[in-house]
Amino acid sequence: MSYTRGKEILVTGGGGFLGSHVVDSLKKHGTTEENIHVPRTSQGVDLRKLEDCKRVVEGMDCIIHLAANVGGIGKNQRLPGTLFYDNLLMGVHMMEEARVVGVDKFVAVGTVCAYPKHTQVPFREDELWGGYPEETNAPYGLAKKMLLVQAQAYRKQYGFNAIYLLPVNLYGPGDSFDPEDSHVIPALIRKFHEARVGNLPRVEVWGTGKATREFLYVKDAADGIVLALERYDKPDPVNLGSSFEVSIRELAELISKIVGYKGNIAFDRTKPDGQPRRKLDTSRAEKEFGFKSTTPFEDGLAATIEWYERELLPKAG
Repeated sequence: MSYTRGKEILVTGGGGFLGSHVVDSLKKHGTTEENIHVPRTSQGVDLRKLEDCKRVVEGMDCIIHLAANVGGIGKNQRLPGTLFYDNLLMGVHMMEEARVVGVDKFVAVGTVCAYPKHTQVPFREDELWGGYPEETNAPYGLAKKMLLVQAQAYRKQYGFNAIYLLPVNLYGPGDSFDPEDSHVIPALIRKFHEARVGNLPRVEVWGTGKATREFLYVKDAADGIVLALERYDKPDPVNLGSSFEVSIRELAELISKIVGYKGNIAFDRTKPDGQPRRKLDTSRAEKEFGFKSTTPFEDGLAATIEWYERELLPKAG
């Protein structure tokens, strides 16, 4: 019988990009819709406020904390203080109130941005404290990293069952394509699509194109989080990734091909690359709770582009 079956599960951020897929994965693993609870800002819930966190944790058996104020390099550069403050407060309040009311298990979802800027590839969880994060996203990354400190401290002092997961960059259907806040894959999909429709001669991409990233399809990430909820109960942080590394240049060329854009790609070297390389060691997740990503990268990209063209373009028109 599934660990989650019959339990009351709170998914903060459950209406968002990753959260909606986690809700779907919970249902796939046997949790009924009535047992899944999603606090929403549209209903007046603000998880930066202690009293709202107190209210939403009442009666819950498990909490998956996904709620975050997050964006790409541009947003991290514009709003470092906001990203630090919002994410730190949400994490601290949610875990503390969960402990106070006796929640059985707390899944804290961090970020690959918590890793030091210069980490030996592939990133191993034991290297997490080896240096300062990449400067453009350090305030966000450090705020989310405090969830790990809190989880380990609470486990040691209170015996509180909190675990910490480190997903790599996510992509897939439902992502944000807002040009101000989007991450690299949706930003490039939008750029190349608009260039194709507008018959533009070239598309500009931030940075040198040399930086590398690892991307995890959002449905795979959601399944990994639910598997960890069901099977993992240790203090050590765990990476969630695909073990696939691609340069930004290669990524841009692949998206251009799938979208059908025939023009040139130019790299704006005045813009930051961000962290030089990102690729995770995912062996701990496979060993501890049997997680391994299953979606080939090109298939995931094609599905994301198809979703964008089907769901967002008609609304834009």
